[in-house]
Amino acid sequence: MEGSVVELAIAQAGPAKPEEDVPSSSPAATPAPIPAQLTSEELVAKAIAPVKKEFLCPPPTRNDADTELPPQTAALIKEKKSKRQLKRERRQESKSALHLCPVVAKSGEVASCVYGEKCRYSHDLVAFKDQKPADLEGNCPFNGESRCPYGLACRFAGTHLADGIAFGTQNSDQRKTSEVNGLNKDVQKLLWKNKMKFPKADATLKLLGLTDKTKKLLDREDDQAVANKSCAIEENEGCIAGGTCASEHLEEDTKPENGDVPEELRPVKKAKPSTDESSRAIEVNNGAYIKEADIEESSTISDSGGGTLADNDVVESDESLKIHPRERKLIDFRDKLYLAPLTTVGNLPFRRVCKVLGADVTCGEMAMCTNLLQGQASEWALLRRHSSENFFGVQICGAYPDTVSKTVELIEKECSVDFIDINMGCPIDIVVNKGAGSALLTKPLRMKSVIQAASGTVDTPITVKVRTGYFEGRNRVDSIIEDVESWGATAVTIHGRTRQQRYSKLADWEYVYKCIQKAPDSLQVLGNGDVFSYVDWNKHKSDCPKLSSCMIARGALIKPWIFTEIKEQRHWDISSSERLDILKDYARFGLQHWGSDSKGVETTRHFLLEWLSYTYRYVPVGLLDVVPQRINWRPPSYYGRDDLETLMASDSAADWIRISEMLLGKVPAGFTFSPKHKSNAYDRAENG
Repeated sequence: MEGSVVELAIAQAGPAKPEEDVPSSSPAATPAPIPAQLTSEELVAKAIAPVKKEFLCPPPTRNDADTELPPQTAALIKEKKSKRQLKRERRQESKSALHLCPVVAKSGEVASCVYGEKCRYSHDLVAFKDQKPADLEGNCPFNGESRCPYGLACRFAGTHLADGIAFGTQNSDQRKTSEVNGLNKDVQKLLWKNKMKFPKADATLKLLGLTDKTKKLLDREDDQAVANKSCAIEENEGCIAGGTCASEHLEEDTKPENGDVPEELRPVKKAKPSTDESSRAIEVNNGAYIKEADIEESSTISDSGGGTLADNDVVESDESLKIHPRERKLIDFRDKLYLAPLTTVGNLPFRRVCKVLGADVTCGEMAMCTNLLQGQASEWALLRRHSSENFFGVQICGAYPDTVSKTVELIEKECSVDFIDINMGCPIDIVVNKGAGSALLTKPLRMKSVIQAASGTVDTPITVKVRTGYFEGRNRVDSIIEDVESWGATAVTIHGRTRQQRYSKLADWEYVYKCIQKAPDSLQVLGNGDVFSYVDWNKHKSDCPKLSSCMIARGALIKPWIFTEIKEQRHWDISSSERLDILKDYARFGLQHWGSDSKGVETTRHFLLEWLSYTYRYVPVGLLDVVPQRINWRPPSYYGRDDLETLMASDSAADWIRISEMLLGKVPAGFTFSPKHKSNAYDRAENG
């Protein structure tokens, strides 16, 4: 954008001088109170950022009129619309001339659309040009790289060279070469019709004995183990709701008085194959052959697989068997800067920004297995990977071994990923109520079966992310950490909070260290929680040398340059202009990812605003009495060293929108925004 637009927006924020009244860009919400008599140490004890006094805003004076929201802020409150209203708006939008056919927009010719009059888009080029919003300032994000895929619909069409439609010398779409992991249309149709085949997953589930009947058995065993109050280990808070001793509990506690165990509660036994054709050989790992008679003696194929052969089961190929751990692809997280999978904000443009600033490992947003298996395009979009992400993984979330194993098989076949992470720590109600995420922490046997099924289905390394436990005060991960590797996981990330705790209180790193000490040396264990500076990184690495690495989540949302700080071992007193340059990069990456037409611009704006709902919590190093800033500090209302820094410190959605207008032009009429997530959730315990 031109400097005049930025200067105009900053000028509207008012001068950043302490002796003047609070500018219009000051926070609309109540800031953290700063009594003048408190020292920096006392402020830190109260989790209030100790901003230098010369930068603090005077406390606002309130009267009866202050109880009402300002008109500008009130207009930004997002109204909840019914599904019927949303459907009506989409129908009206589809009839608009602005709903131009993408093929016609790209070519500039009505005849280029093969559907003709049957096309559900508009073909009226004259009406579209009359109603199209004015072009945005700046160059098309595809300029000089490729043919713009949006043609006339591009909001930067004035910078195109050939009749306002295309430019550049390349014939291919740059997005197709820089982004991968798109969902193939033929595969999507098979998923829609539920006709997709999963031979590897089916073979693994059969090998492990994880049928529908055993799925119900696992649920019953887990529930009974949790309800079992006679467990001496449970009384000492050492058993994970039945934990690794769940099978022993069930073998004793579920027996009737007469000693007969019901058939449905009996553990799956190792059945011997038929010996009628004992001379037949079965091919196993890498072309090696063994005789069925040899299988009969041991009744198992592989210890590492944990599976058995049922009667008359014949292994058709080596793909149906879990390979030896030493034959798996190697993956190393040690000392690498890992950007956590972040819901909503951890999209591809944000990950590109973090890669530029020094992140080594990136991971896509959490995707639900059931949605992926249904072929939902919006869910598959979470798996997209940019060419700059040289160490990339995807995170999935599922409740049962069959859905997870089928999902990982599909991902390995259709996508390019370095690892697949299984989320077993998500605290969101809608996920937990389906038995996924943190709910698996209460069901250790199902947790085991999910990891075994996933790792036995694919060669891609499987990692796991967990919280310390489900209920606050009852940490459980230390009870299973020794077994996770034998189940098939390559690495485990432990978030130092329980599900009930959500983001209240600081992460319990002492417990994370305890789990790491119990873990086998060959299992990589990563810690997660409250890493906000290179000092935090160094402390965790020095306190626990066995710690492989730290996963950085909210710290990267608030200040993505944390990766640069860790690598350069310094506190970066970043200027407001440097922060604006980072936002400009994000806007450019967003337009390349979501599109440069009106829809793409507003999608980019939406996710930019979601990110700004976190970044305002950053307090510049030069304004602090105590360095570094801690992630749980509440920033007071303060003036920056310039007008732009003051604007960036505002927690008002109106000011976030003004920042977005510097980069993406004016918002459309009737625009509203409210952040999806509570970025200040460090002082509340929810869902519990």
